[in-house]
Amino acid sequence: MNFGAGVPTVQVTDVKDGAFLLDVREDDEWQAGHAEGALHIPLSDFVARYGELTEAAPQDGRVHVICRSGGRSAQVTMYLVQQGVDAVNVDGGMQDWERAGRPVVTDDGTPGFVV
Repeated sequence: MNFGAGVPTVQVTDVKDGAFLLDVREDDEWQAGHAEGALHIPLSDFVARYGELTEAAPQDGRVHVICRSGGRSAQVTMYLVQQGVDAVNVDGGMQDWERAGRPVVTDDGTPGFVV
């Protein structure tokens, strides 16, 4: 997906292990499977829960924003950039994450899947 030059974007392969990852998918998507260690704030709750991100995100680090395919995360990335946050959209989202062989887990740590 291409969201234009205004959205800073990285590929799944550019996200290093241990990078700060913000998952903005909805609860049912998260429950099916997510990247281990990601912070989950659904897009539908994002503005109300913005403080959770500012508390959890590294002060001088980058926020990698991910959703299923890259559309919702692009919206959140643009919002964060406007707030002065170093944020990038993970192009292809969790679909590409899973295709790339990156781990997808459930809350109890068992293997998950992307819906």
